[in-house]
Amino acid sequence: MNDQLNDQSVAQEPEPRFRIRARHTESTLTVYQAYRPEIGRPAARHGRFPSSWKRGRMTWIKPSFLWMMYRCGWATKEGQETVLAVEITRDGFEWALSHACLSHYAPGPHDDRAAWKRELKRAPARVQWDPERDLRLNPLPYRSLQLGLAGEAAARYADEWIAGIEDVTPLATEVHSLVRAGELDRAAGLLPEERPYPLPDDALAHLRS
Repeated sequence: MNDQLNDQSVAQEPEPRFRIRARHTESTLTVYQAYRPEIGRPAARHGRFPSSWKRGRMTWIKPSFLWMMYRCGWATKEGQETVLAVEITRDGFEWALSHACLSHYAPGPHDDRAAWKRELKRAPARVQWDPERDLRLNPLPYRSLQLGLAGEAAARYADEWIAGIEDVTPLATEVHSLVRAGELDRAAGLLPEERPYPLPDDALAHLRS
């Protein structure tokens, strides 16, 4: 029995502090956003954002469903009542990562604060790492990627990368109801399967704080 426990403890390696976990296929990756119904519902219905979607603003996409739930309060916060699962091409996602800059200064990736500011000004995408969340939306000891898109990146996202958009607000509501009822196993069983996203070891080197 002790040998089995030891084997299990060895097999369960600690989660890396910086890792992208997402629902993905061979060609696509799913990210989440939350909008007011006037934008979210037409987007899901037509598979693209309506004309009222502001292209001039930075838009943040999140591969973590539970971090999206933390951000939008299980689709209860004003202006975030419609949760979208946006399926985008992996090529587009990786283009954004390769053209991204950290949203804050970090001594490792940047020579100095002035160099970071120059990079931030020209980069069409920004990355920040926030604590991943559990079903009760408590912070976990490892980080979840948030990817901000502006300018060229936002235009590519809206016009080229999107393969499909689904309204997953009913899923958010159902999972939240189970969590409130204390049925965490059932709630966990409904979560999207988010697996480590395959990237070369050095692909995130400039994006770790």
